[in-house]
Amino acid sequence: MFEVRIHGRGGQGVVTAAELLAAAAFAEGRSAQAFPSFGSERTGAPVVAFCRIAERPIRLREPILRPDALIVQDATLLRRTDVLAGLADGGFVLVNSTRTAADLGLPGRVVTVPASRLAREHLGRPLPNAALLGGFAALCALIRLESVTAAIRARFAGPLGDANAAAAAAAYDLVHAGRKEPTRA
Repeated sequence: MFEVRIHGRGGQGVVTAAELLAAAAFAEGRSAQAFPSFGSERTGAPVVAFCRIAERPIRLREPILRPDALIVQDATLLRRTDVLAGLADGGFVLVNSTRTAADLGLPGRVVTVPASRLAREHLGRPLPNAALLGGFAALCALIRLESVTAAIRARFAGPLGDANAAAAAAAYDLVHAGRKEPTRA
């Protein structure tokens, strides 16, 4: 089983990102589950969502404490909480930032992608979730970009789906071009 924890803020599409990731995995014939964990439901409040992907049915129903991958939709959370807590040895880390991992003071091989900038270019709004899923597909090769963009288009019809899919593809290309093999943190 592969477990992903997604950190962000209310309004950034954290829960939607987990649901889209699960839908993409399900479309590839895997079992998947996505669920959120948050306190106050207001824009800007920290939000965590989880996604599990497995080759067989998933019976576990608890928060992910030892994720295989982390997606951080808002780099400011790195200073406020220990979002890297519990990361499995060799785990993947993808951070929405225009800065490098070294600039952010992150240890190990963490990958950054300017997801908010890509979203602004393609959507006109800085919603990083779809772009980060494209970057995630390139980073860990767990799911195909085509499955991610299909899940996006199924959730968001018409031009909105196309724009989110384009942001995902752009992030995929950036991350894929920056790695020679899957990066492990």
